[in-house]
Amino acid sequence: MVPGTVPGTKKESLIMIKTIGYLIFASIYYISCLFPLNDKRVLCIMTHDDGEDGNVSLLVSELKRLKRGYNFSYITKSETESVKSLKDVRKLLSFFFIKPYHMARSKIILMDNVFLPMAYIRIKGNVKVIQLWHGTGTIKKFGQDVNSGRLKVLEKRANRNITHLIVNNKQTAKLYAKVFGVDLDRVYPVGLPKTDDIFNRMQRINRDKTNAEKNIIYEKYNLPMEKKLILYAPTFRDMNLGSDAVLKHVEEMARKLPMNYILGLRLHPYVARMAQKLHIDNVCDLSGERSLSLLMMASDLLITDYSSIIFEFCITKKPMIFFAYDLDDFTSSGRGFYNDYVSYVPGPIARNSKEVIDIINEEEFSLDMIQSFNRDNFPNLDGKATERIIELISNK
Repeated sequence: MVPGTVPGTKKESLIMIKTIGYLIFASIYYISCLFPLNDKRVLCIMTHDDGEDGNVSLLVSELKRLKRGYNFSYITKSETESVKSLKDVRKLLSFFFIKPYHMARSKIILMDNVFLPMAYIRIKGNVKVIQLWHGTGTIKKFGQDVNSGRLKVLEKRANRNITHLIVNNKQTAKLYAKVFGVDLDRVYPVGLPKTDDIFNRMQRINRDKTNAEKNIIYEKYNLPMEKKLILYAPTFRDMNLGSDAVLKHVEEMARKLPMNYILGLRLHPYVARMAQKLHIDNVCDLSGERSLSLLMMASDLLITDYSSIIFEFCITKKPMIFFAYDLDDFTSSGRGFYNDYVSYVPGPIARNSKEVIDIINEEEFSLDMIQSFNRDNFPNLDGKATERIIELISNK
């Protein structure tokens, strides 16, 4: 029996099913280890972000452009979701029998998330396991700092396979070594492909004097070009599954929003489905847009709260408002923060919708804070992080 569970409960049954799945994956992996490694085989584990502007996808695109002769296999977010549903037999067989074979044959493994089947696997010593993660920084605590029980143990066991943990700076390197439970000498503060992507997009906009991404989004969603786009991207709150708190704030902001603005929503799928009922003229639901980078480039202003989107958006040097209407509750009952929230975030904090609108009307933005935030978090912001990662793949 799993400690902390009641015999026969649904939770215990789910844990047992997952464990059996992990063990099947690991068993096929070890059988497949009888075959030799393929120096040009790369396995891409993209279980958090399998879009084109994710860290793994951007690195793969560059490797393909360089024509180094690599062959790529993938474990994607959509694939793992299909496996969890147990509905697609073909995908189930592929996941449990083909993917571990690819893992056993791959000389390089690229990851954007923790892959729990690896808790039951010791990857061969001469394989490079490169954890790129899916964000470029964090406000909230995560990983070994917040997980407990079985999940904490499994994550740490899975992470022992990491040979290269890629981050943006030395300060984050120390934090992520603790969060992932790995030695500091396996953490490389060389920058991330996502930061390259945003940096290069901004360079192109400044060079060409036109924002192609803005044109794409405005045309795709039929937005009037004379209006500015605000991107509202709040953190998903588990405790608010049945709540309309976010939608209430959307309605309040929309009613008082200046005429020259449109409020674009980037919401969790559950909340986005509820938002479709609003039908407000100056609100546009952008939640189905796969490319977050495209949305950031198209937007003139970001409203968020505790999301790591701020690390990428600050590279654009456009203003941000931190709408932390539940800061006290989130601080006391949520995951908690690594820094004092009020003094850390690079922009004005609003505690209600009226304060958000007042900041917009008065243009009380903190661009100096954004510049300082960039300097602290992105000392290697030169568009060459992907190049440095490829050098690590080739040389270490």
